Amino acid sequence: MTIGDGLFACVGVGALGAAVLPRLVAGRPLSLPLVFLVGGICVYLLPLPLPEVDPVDDRLLTEHVTEIGVIIALMGAGLALNRPVGRRRWGTTWRLLGITMPLTVVVTALVAWWLLDWPPAAALLLAAVLAPTDPVLASEVRVGEPTEDEHDEDEVRFALTSEAGLNDGLAFPLTYAAVALAAAAGSGWSTDWAGSWVLEDVVFKCVVGVLGGLLAGRLLGWLFFRPRSPELRLSEHREGFVALGATFLSYGMTELAGGYGFLAVFTTACTIRAAERAHGFHNILHDFVEQIERLFTAAVLFLLGAFIALGGLAALTWQGAVTALVVLLVIRPLSGWTGLLGSRLGKWERWVVAGYGIRGIGSLYYLAYALGQHDFPVPERELWAVVTFTVLVSVVLHGVTAGPVVGRLDRLRTASPPRQEDT
Repeated sequence: MTIGDGLFACVGVGALGAAVLPRLVAGRPLSLPLVFLVGGICVYLLPLPLPEVDPVDDRLLTEHVTEIGVIIALMGAGLALNRPVGRRRWGTTWRLLGITMPLTVVVTALVAWWLLDWPPAAALLLAAVLAPTDPVLASEVRVGEPTEDEHDEDEVRFALTSEAGLNDGLAFPLTYAAVALAAAAGSGWSTDWAGSWVLEDVVFKCVVGVLGGLLAGRLLGWLFFRPRSPELRLSEHREGFVALGATFLSYGMTELAGGYGFLAVFTTACTIRAAERAHGFHNILHDFVEQIERLFTAAVLFLLGAFIALGGLAALTWQGAVTALVVLLVIRPLSGWTGLLGSRLGKWERWVVAGYGIRGIGSLYYLAYALGQHDFPVPERELWAVVTFTVLVSVVLHGVTAGPVVGRLDRLRTASPPRQEDT
C-alpha cells in the first residue's frame, strides 16, 4: 500500500461523508464542518505516514484552494437569495456592512495592538482577515434553496447570508490597508498611504467589482433565459455545471479589469436571479454549486484539522487565544447589536444575527493572500496560530449551537407575531 492509495480512500470517504452528514446532523448540536475538522485532527494524530499540511510553507497553494472555496460559496449565496436588492429590503444587510463590520475591525485592531503588543500593521491585518463572516460553516443560519417568493426567507437567515456575500469582498480594502501600512511604516505608523488607498483600493476596485458583476450577470442572465434558439438557451439543458462557468467568468473578468472578483461573483449571482426570478433553473444551479461548496468546505476543514494536529497552534500565546475569544464572544456580538439598533429585527433575532459572525475559509484566504503581498513585523506562524484558533473556536461554538438556537428561534417566531421594532 502507498500513501496515494490511502489518500484515494480518504477522499472517497470524505466525499460520501459530505453527502450523508448534512442530513444526519441537521437540527442537532453538530455540523458537517465540525465533523471534518475533528476528523482531520484525529486522523493526523494516528501513527500513519500522511503528507505534511502546512499553510505557512505552502502559502500559495493555501491561497488558491481557499480562494476557489470562497468564490463558489459566494455564487451559492447569491443564487439562494430570493429578495430583490433594495435600500429597505436589504436594510439589515446595509447596517451589518456599514456599522457592524467597521466597528468590529476597529475594536479588533485596538485589542490586538494592546493585548498582543503587535505593531499597527499587524493588528490591522488581524482585524481585516477576521472581518469576513462565513455562514457556510453552519448551514442552519443561512438561506436554503431558491424559491419564487421573495418573502420566503426569515430576516435572520437572509441577513447572515447577504452579509457574508458582500463582506467577503469588502474585506479586501481592509487587507490592502494593512499591506499598505506595513509597506509605508513597517512597525510604526504612517498615513502617507491613505490617499491612494481610498482612491484605488476602496473606490476604484469596489466600483469595478460591482460593475463587473452586473455586466457578467446581465450577459449570463440573457444567455440562460433569453435566446430564441433552444440550443443557445442554457436553461433548457438543465446543466448545473454552468454555474461554475459563471463563477469563474465573473471572477476572472473582474480581476483582469482590476476590480474585486469576490464582489463581482456575488453581484453576478444576484443579477442572474433577477433575470428570471421564478425559473427552476436557479435550483439546478444552486444545488450544483452547493455540492461543490460542500466538498471544498469538507476538504479545507479536514486539512485545517490536520494542521492543528501537526502543531499549527504551537505559536499561540495566551494573549492570542484571549484575543480570538474576545472577537467571537464580545466584539462581534456587541458590534452586531449596535449596528442593528433600530432595525426591524426582534430582540432575540438581533442577538442571533449579532452572535453568528462565523469566521472560516475567508479568513484563511485573506491571511494567505496578505502574507504573499508583504512581510509583516510579527512571526507568520503566530499570525496563523491566532487566525486558526479563531476559526477552530468559531466552527466548534457556532457549529454546536446553531441548530438548537435557530430551531428555538423558529419556534418563538411561529408562536408569536413578529414585532417591527424592539430595541
